[in-house]
Amino acid sequence: MQWNNKLTALLNISYPIIQAPMLGITTPEMVAAISNSGGLGSLPVGNIDPAHVRTLIQQTRALTSKPFAVNVFTYDIPIAPDHSSFDAMQAHLQHIYSRSGLGVPEINLKTLQLFSYKDILPVLLEEKISIVSFTFGVPDVKSLAQLKEENIIMIGTATSIEEAVYLEHQGMHVIVAQGMEAGGHRGTFLAGTFPQIGTMALVPQVVDRVSVPVIAAGGIMDGRGVAAALMLGAQGVQPGSAFLLTHESMATDAHKAAIAAATDTTTRYTRAFSGRWARGLSNTLIAAVEESGLAILPYPYQDALTQPARKASKAQDNPSFVAMWAGQAAGLAKKSMGTAEVFHKLVEGAEQLIPSLKGQ
Repeated sequence: MQWNNKLTALLNISYPIIQAPMLGITTPEMVAAISNSGGLGSLPVGNIDPAHVRTLIQQTRALTSKPFAVNVFTYDIPIAPDHSSFDAMQAHLQHIYSRSGLGVPEINLKTLQLFSYKDILPVLLEEKISIVSFTFGVPDVKSLAQLKEENIIMIGTATSIEEAVYLEHQGMHVIVAQGMEAGGHRGTFLAGTFPQIGTMALVPQVVDRVSVPVIAAGGIMDGRGVAAALMLGAQGVQPGSAFLLTHESMATDAHKAAIAAATDTTTRYTRAFSGRWARGLSNTLIAAVEESGLAILPYPYQDALTQPARKASKAQDNPSFVAMWAGQAAGLAKKSMGTAEVFHKLVEGAEQLIPSLKGQ
């Protein structure tokens, strides 16, 4: 076994280690550190203003000449919720904020500005991004055609075998197999049951069903996880929580302290912050929303309602209202290290367990 494989050749990287796109945590500095170390950095842009997307891309390019991916949330903006549901959730949140001494402006549903991948893709095409990864499904037919015409490498996210097969049929060049252990947003997109399969069970089954390279995501924190994923047939790994405590991470000090103290039972799934399922650490906002009995708004409306509080709470380094995304193994994150150092430890740890990796 060697580091060089079909995935490294496709992505033009030295090591098949892809940094998970963590919106709100990842910085251009983190992305560049991964790419400059021989892996693939991932710049998450989610649903942010296209003008800001362009700025982030240019900031990243100023720090690295190596390949990096841009990750987008692939969804269509749903019909706005009725005012009664929106107002009820907002009134409840405002009460919680006020009780905690957090002054947060109200959101006007009528003037709320939302962005989808359709607003962001033109920027990616203009900036000539060569690798794009998707969370929550795939773009529409027109967008896929544009991406294919520009020979852009496309990476899809699957949380089940069925989703992986679908992604390959839609033309994805690479598939991320995201297990239940993974922190942050769950990439589930097909209607039906909520897949609850772990990374080590999901990866070999997906590898057996698709012909494109598979990247393992979820619970990969050190060389042991890298080696295990490769032995199960994955051609790459996508660690995220491993980089939460790095110098380049945007996690606040309180968030980092909570990660450092995390155990295997600390994290949980919730829709409280964004309206979509995501794994993270519990806090005041999650409890307040889930105990209210109110209907959680669909993404991105719930996300829009909680964003101002998250921003204000983050500025105060107050963990009560911050989305502290983290995977089940986040407690293994290394403290006070640079992103590049964590990356090299992943490589070295895997090479100790699989000596043949060195022989390239």
